[in-house]
Amino acid sequence: MLALACACGTAQASGGPKLPQRIDLPGHALRSFDIGYADHDVYAFADRSNHSVDLIDTRSLRFAGRIDGFAGAHDAGGGGPNGVLIVGGRQVWAGDGSSRLRVADLATRRIVATVATGGAGRVDELAYDPRDHLVIAANNDDKPPFISFISTRPPYPVRARLVLAQATRGLEQPLWDPRTGKVYLSVPELDGVASRGGIAVIDPRSARLVGMHEVSRCMPAGLALGPHGELLVGCSDDAVAAGFRAKSLLLDPVSGKVLRSFDQVGGSDEVWYDAARGDFLLAAAANPGGPVLGVIDARTSSWKTNLPSGSHAHSVAADPASGIAFVPIAAGDPACKRGCVEVLRP
Repeated sequence: MLALACACGTAQASGGPKLPQRIDLPGHALRSFDIGYADHDVYAFADRSNHSVDLIDTRSLRFAGRIDGFAGAHDAGGGGPNGVLIVGGRQVWAGDGSSRLRVADLATRRIVATVATGGAGRVDELAYDPRDHLVIAANNDDKPPFISFISTRPPYPVRARLVLAQATRGLEQPLWDPRTGKVYLSVPELDGVASRGGIAVIDPRSARLVGMHEVSRCMPAGLALGPHGELLVGCSDDAVAAGFRAKSLLLDPVSGKVLRSFDQVGGSDEVWYDAARGDFLLAAAANPGGPVLGVIDARTSSWKTNLPSGSHAHSVAADPASGIAFVPIAAGDPACKRGCVEVLRP
């Protein structure tokens, strides 16, 4: 089980469980942020308020520095940073405004390359395909939206582009599946019908759309791949705003069959598979009754609990070694007035 709270620096009883804590951040108050990613002892998340990707050491649980040079929250090209990846333990890739993708060296915390993806709006969420040495980037604000396939080898050329004209409300999370070699991509709305969304199935080698698994009244956002090859689909805050019931879906990525619907948690943005604990984590900022971190047992496909989170808590990632999870909270929350990162421990 997890625990979530805002206590910071509180001593723990001898032999007792570790108490949760809050990591405060320097600079401007955290009012705008986006996706996070955890790997190789680093948690990195998109901090638009400080025009940066913020880095936290997942061992010491301390703020470790920033990668500066991003557009910020109010850039005319859509703002950034947005989606974030750690590639090979050495680089941070992040989507930025004006159709730019930034590549940064993790050791020096400097941007070493900028990739122009050829659109007008922001580069949003990302996926990494290590087999084909590709980052897949979604330009969700362009009309029509498209995804780019970018080589992870210098000078980082754009290998191909796939336009998805049927995606009439942008694009959300892409995800590469090592079992099938396919990329799955959340499409909130198909052909202008709010109740029709889908999970696009894409061959990254040919950059072709090879299938579309339709989902109803969900407007999917986050995707996570479970231990048995199934997909957890986070039905979004937009779905809740549209009047659809809050829910999350477990999907067979090959057949597209919905294996289970979880009515206990919905209105999610980022979702994450925590391999250390075997749980799906859902940053459900628009869950009815208030923001929560939903926890679903991925091994038994059963809902565990909803943990109250905080203001605009729509992002989550967990360290794959320790299982420690990180949830940014926006400024203005009563327990976290300037914004912070909540730490969740087993």
